[in-house]
Amino acid sequence: MHYLVTGGAGFIGSNYVYRLLRRGERVTIYDNLSRRGASLNLAWLRSEFGADSFALQQHDVRDAAQLAAAARDADVIVHLASQVAVTTSVTNPREDFEINAWGAFNALEAARLSGKQPVFLYASTNKVYGGMEALTIQEQETHYAYRDYPQGIPETYPLDFHSPYGCSKGAGDQYVRDYARIYDLPTVVFRQSCIYGPHQFGMADQGWVAWFIIAAVLGRPITIYGDGKQIRDILYVEDLLDAYDAAVTHSAQAAGQVYNIGGGPANTLSIWREFGPLLEELLGRPIPVSQDGWRPGDQRIYISDTRKAARELGWRPRVGIAEGIRRLYHWIIENQALFDV
Repeated sequence: MHYLVTGGAGFIGSNYVYRLLRRGERVTIYDNLSRRGASLNLAWLRSEFGADSFALQQHDVRDAAQLAAAARDADVIVHLASQVAVTTSVTNPREDFEINAWGAFNALEAARLSGKQPVFLYASTNKVYGGMEALTIQEQETHYAYRDYPQGIPETYPLDFHSPYGCSKGAGDQYVRDYARIYDLPTVVFRQSCIYGPHQFGMADQGWVAWFIIAAVLGRPITIYGDGKQIRDILYVEDLLDAYDAAVTHSAQAAGQVYNIGGGPANTLSIWREFGPLLEELLGRPIPVSQDGWRPGDQRIYISDTRKAARELGWRPRVGIAEGIRRLYHWIIENQALFDV
């Protein structure tokens, strides 16, 4: 099949393109290459499969005509291209809106106008649930916990977009759902939690698992916002890609559906009070950190209830936290030259 992957040179995109090429799919990457690491990820893919192994459309998702042309004969569209940081959305909300909301709309229109009814996968975010202030949260020694949601947050939890990023991604989320209802496009929304893995060029404001490891390995300063007890369910990238494949395989069942995709209750970690000691053990030395105030829209806790994906897609995470972090740590160690700039 022909896969069009917007943001295909990014972290998740390049890992998925690698998987698709390895099994012989035809792939078009649509990416403006603005993200740090994009050119390095393209070089990696070319070194593995050859310079002509995939098509590259170096354009922006805000360019509706170019995106429509690229999608003309796609069987599957995987829309990953986005502005990814809450902090950036706060400082530049217009650009955030144009890339995330307008870009998602352009991708959907490209799918609709192609006439091929391609399977359309959309990478949404748990930020569509907002700050979740109505929840009763219990503070424990190293992390926060839900009192009333032991299995995590289900897809039926009320939406409450918080921050320009939450609004822009949430707008795309709802447009993707509605295009299944109105135009019968087989669209699938994945409300993703924290995804991590190799080829992730994490930064202080996005991709925190990779960023903490990169900073610790290179001796760069680390700032913890809030108290470090914020808990997330984290998911290794290969497990996420299994969910994408399952949605394509079961597209008739998955069409029009929303899935919360993350590590679930079995794969939770507080961002420093629990992750810090794990990283210090891998590194073999203490890691100095500084602290700052809470960032806007930061959730004290988010854990995905993944049971719907298990029921309907037969999907479950397979890579545990210790193994996944160990893999990412060793990839960063082996590729320090990529980050030491």
